[in-house]
Amino acid sequence: IIITNDPYRGGGSHLPDVTLVQPVFLKDRLVGFVANIAHWADIGGAFPGGGTGGASSEIFQEGLRIPPLFLYRQGKFQSEIAEAILTNLRQRREREGDLRAQLASLHLGERRLKELFQRYGRKLMATTLTSLFNYSEKILRQQVRSIPPGNYQFQDYLDDDGLSLKPLKIQVKIKVDHEDQPSLIFDFTGTDPQAEGGVNMVRVALEASVYYTVKALLAPNIPLNAGFLRPIKIIAPAGTLVNAQEPAAVGGRTDTCQRVVDTLLGAFSAALPQKVMAASNGATTALIFGGTRKLSGKDFVYVEALGGGMGARFARDGLDGIQVHITNTTNLPVEALEMEYPLRVLRYGLVQNSGGPGKYRGGLGLEKEIMALAPVLFSAHSDRHRFRPWGLKGGLPGQPGIFLLKAKNKKKRKIPSKINGFLLQPGDTLLAQTAGGGGYGSPQERPPEKVVQDYISGRISRSHAQQAY
Repeated sequence: IIITNDPYRGGGSHLPDVTLVQPVFLKDRLVGFVANIAHWADIGGAFPGGGTGGASSEIFQEGLRIPPLFLYRQGKFQSEIAEAILTNLRQRREREGDLRAQLASLHLGERRLKELFQRYGRKLMATTLTSLFNYSEKILRQQVRSIPPGNYQFQDYLDDDGLSLKPLKIQVKIKVDHEDQPSLIFDFTGTDPQAEGGVNMVRVALEASVYYTVKALLAPNIPLNAGFLRPIKIIAPAGTLVNAQEPAAVGGRTDTCQRVVDTLLGAFSAALPQKVMAASNGATTALIFGGTRKLSGKDFVYVEALGGGMGARFARDGLDGIQVHITNTTNLPVEALEMEYPLRVLRYGLVQNSGGPGKYRGGLGLEKEIMALAPVLFSAHSDRHRFRPWGLKGGLPGQPGIFLLKAKNKKKRKIPSKINGFLLQPGDTLLAQTAGGGGYGSPQERPPEKVVQDYISGRISRSHAQQAY
């Protein structure tokens, strides 16, 4: 079994994503591989939750890099390798649990794969897999043919990289080609050079974002496999924000993945107006709290990704307070958070008026206010605090997100969307608000009864209703 987390050597797309890969043999013949990627809450580094804050300047600051190493070799556990890794991480027992869970999944995957080959035989399995790949390719090419041929362009911006206030441009040109075999070419030439801060993407993260968008728009019900990838070509100059070269920092790359998806949707909106949604909250909004428990003296790390507003669609409002696109984690119940960590949740709900007005309204963002009950180090990465989620077809943009800090006995003040190791003292509170989704269609076309319903439900205020609709 091979273990790695190095984004520049196939180990996920940032350091907390630890990858295990195991070959599967049947009668001494290689028949396939099983693999698992798990996000570990800590991977070492300067601050708790290493590798997840956005304000690092090189990957060496983001935690322990694990090149591809044998965790098991000829069936024997390599305890020295495991010890070298676990010794460098916070919450060792929890990390051991992560590792054991991953190993268990590989063992189960190996057993199930062997059962398939034993039941159907190598020849039928090979034929079936080839047919499945060809099927995915065929269906996707058929869907590409339904898009008018031509070039579609769009550009969008990240707020900053956490180390400077300079916006970062992502630009794409999509060529829909019907000649010979229908295909899609995604050209990211014109995207800004890789950033000093930790918002860079390695190429595999870009590829995943492109494949996700194509699947969501064109073929949500077919298998994603090697055949699905054949009609897709991606051009991404090396050394740019979307194809960074080492030792670029990549800890906050999920916000950039979100922006890539928004940029792709913006480009497709001219060709597929009934399928593309307006921009969503466009950020992972990862909050990381870490410290030491007062009674036990043991480390703790708490990581949560907040949802936000979903962009409105051709004939439907956007959903409120939801994870979108490449973020797929659930929220931690307040009771569980307060029982486990020296934190208290003062407020948790939807942000009134945050959805972009339109014939179809953008979804509302979330807000969560947390008080520190002990000294706690806070790190975070988020976006859409400056560049609001755009609307489509006359829809207006959603409201931006914000982080507000209220130190004990002081006024609230704004803090950056990407921050590492900020010390919160007992009594300090952090308010995180995420962006709302953009609207779709002119607000003047929204039925009055819908506006009244929004007001009665508390989604919008009276003044907002009068101004926007």
